[in-house]
Amino acid sequence: MKGLLKFITCGSVDDGKSTLIGHILYDSKLLYADQEKALELDSKVGSRSGKIDYSLLLDGLMAEREQGITIDVAYRYFTTDNRSFIVADTPGHEEYTRNMAVGASFADLSVILVDASQGVLVQTRRHARICKLMGIRYFVFAVNKMDLVGYDENRFNEIQKQIQELTSELSLDNVVVIPLSATEGDNVTVKSKNIPWYTGKALLDHLETVDIDDAKKEEGFYMPVQRVCRPDRTFRGFQGQIESGSIRIGDVITSLPSNEKASVKGIIRGDKEVEEAFAGQPVTISLDREVDVSRGNVLEKDSKIGSYKKIKASLLWMDDEPLSIGKDYLIKLGTKTIPGVLTKIDYAIDVNSGAHLEAETLTKNGLALVEILFTEAIVVDLFENHKSLGELILIDRVSHATSACGVVQSVSERQVAAGEKAAFVQGEHHGRGEIFEEFFYDTATLSVVKKQPVSQSYTVDDEIPTVGETYAYPDSFDIIILRDGVAVKVREKKVAEIITADKYLYDGLPVINGRGFEIKVKSDEEVSQLLREFTEAGVEHREEFFQKWTAFDTYRKVKIQ
Repeated sequence: MKGLLKFITCGSVDDGKSTLIGHILYDSKLLYADQEKALELDSKVGSRSGKIDYSLLLDGLMAEREQGITIDVAYRYFTTDNRSFIVADTPGHEEYTRNMAVGASFADLSVILVDASQGVLVQTRRHARICKLMGIRYFVFAVNKMDLVGYDENRFNEIQKQIQELTSELSLDNVVVIPLSATEGDNVTVKSKNIPWYTGKALLDHLETVDIDDAKKEEGFYMPVQRVCRPDRTFRGFQGQIESGSIRIGDVITSLPSNEKASVKGIIRGDKEVEEAFAGQPVTISLDREVDVSRGNVLEKDSKIGSYKKIKASLLWMDDEPLSIGKDYLIKLGTKTIPGVLTKIDYAIDVNSGAHLEAETLTKNGLALVEILFTEAIVVDLFENHKSLGELILIDRVSHATSACGVVQSVSERQVAAGEKAAFVQGEHHGRGEIFEEFFYDTATLSVVKKQPVSQSYTVDDEIPTVGETYAYPDSFDIIILRDGVAVKVREKKVAEIITADKYLYDGLPVINGRGFEIKVKSDEEVSQLLREFTEAGVEHREEFFQKWTAFDTYRKVKIQ
């Protein structure tokens, strides 16, 4: 018997999605006797002149039955002799696109219905794009209502050509096209004699036999932490569901974003201690030493996952309020919820043609590629690499409404590991590279946001970036990193020397501090006085110290974001 298949039905309004699934349940004898009788009685007062209206099995809300359309997502669980299924029947109306996206987020396969009398419509394209966006890799295009076009093979071939063009445009994988009639039952559960020119499988036969186990496997082990469990002072465990790979007692794991390492001391699954656990299992993991782990962190091994501060994401906009560049949202990604600013729309996507359009905003049901800047680095990865860390939702911070859902397409500004935080390294001398930080003014929050794109260390003879978005240094200058007690000499954009600050001799070149601010010194005596007063100032008088010795705007500026 094949494993569980989770699939979704979608398409335009009145394409017959609910009818199709209802017919599968009815024909497969998957109803209780009282359900079957109620369906027959309800159908007598319906719109099919007393014939059975299979959609009534799915359209459960009174409002749906009154309108004759699906407006909510209806989930059904059923089992045949060959497979178990969970199906989400989703709305076709554009107004309920967000409902359809919710259904698509759980599915492995999508059944997209196409009305044989109308062909591929804008809403068909929209739903195919959303299914692709949500990571669905298996598609069935069910060309429905073939009875209304006289089971015409030529008409089917015309629509099949439209579907092939859409498949190529969206780079859809594993596509099957089936002609059928949901109301009459043609090619739904058994092959139809009315469509002798079609040689493929009936829909249910295909769903029972399609193999989705060849889907791309995620690399390594990772588990987003949902909860820290401390029943008493002797035990501290980290709870969550393993999203990829496996873990054994004794394995060395890394906690992100702190980058601390520890060995697995124990694994609890349910109420039992186990030696090993696998993807899909909820577990409690304890470690052999104390590490910095809380909800939203990730435990990983060999996954190549990192922490980043900036991403590009493909979004489906769900909010009645248009997207606003510069506005900050709460972003839920994995088990982490964090503030972030939507800084840019790279382009909007024309649903019909797929063209990339310039845009400064996005309205409800619009699609776009956007840039998002987090307030701090979080654990995130590309959706195609690690699904659970690559899918996100945006939440309005005032209304708490879900504004958008989407997937991560690219990441940047990686947070370096604890041992890599020094940008300047020479032997035992380590100096932080905050001179490479960028400063942006966020008009929505009225605050300065600081970014640090540094992901590498520099040593003698390495060339450094002297110009960024918000800084511009001379080709030759000196750096005194007061907090680390390190001085760096840069000549013609290259690191010439890294020494302790107390051995630094003034060369007559511009001098900046570790954050890129000008240091107002003109002699060795002033340098000595600077170092002495920094030590004496301590934390309490640090503000007065910087006001005396530094100038922010000589080499730096704050850019409006």
